[in-house]
Amino acid sequence: MVLANRILCGLLLFAVAGIPVALALPPSYVVPMVEKGAKTFYIQGEITGLGAVDFLVDTGSSYNTIDENSLAVLQEQGRVSFVKDLMGTLANGQRTRVAVYRIDAIRLGDDCELRDIEAAVFPGHTRHILGLSGLRKVGNFTFSFDPPQLTFSSCITAAVSTPR
Repeated sequence: MVLANRILCGLLLFAVAGIPVALALPPSYVVPMVEKGAKTFYIQGEITGLGAVDFLVDTGSSYNTIDENSLAVLQEQGRVSFVKDLMGTLANGQRTRVAVYRIDAIRLGDDCELRDIEAAVFPGHTRHILGLSGLRKVGNFTFSFDPPQLTFSSCITAAVSTPR
């Protein structure tokens, strides 16, 4: 306790004297976003076994989403597992049954890997969405408009392997 008080007093002395004090901050990972029509933002990423995708960033979506075509590819490779069915409410207010699968890994930006991500599966060819089930894995995050980017407090920095 005495040592902590001395360190704090020393930092205050430097701050009052106008000497910059560098504090150790946790690492952060910046992923650029691209603004597209209708004020929507996308980040580049990759789904292990599927390849490169653009994720629509949607903080109002409870889950990441993929479409049935993506699910079929991932199932062929054994890279997803069924979690549950749930009743979901779509953006237009319609209620529908949605299957949720756990995806082995996704990458956001160049090197932010997230593992065991739950994703809701929608019929047809739909956008891939980065929702709260993925964003929860990055710890704290900041959504910035200028420049458009997401900043994460936690990532696994390892390449996601995809078939070539």
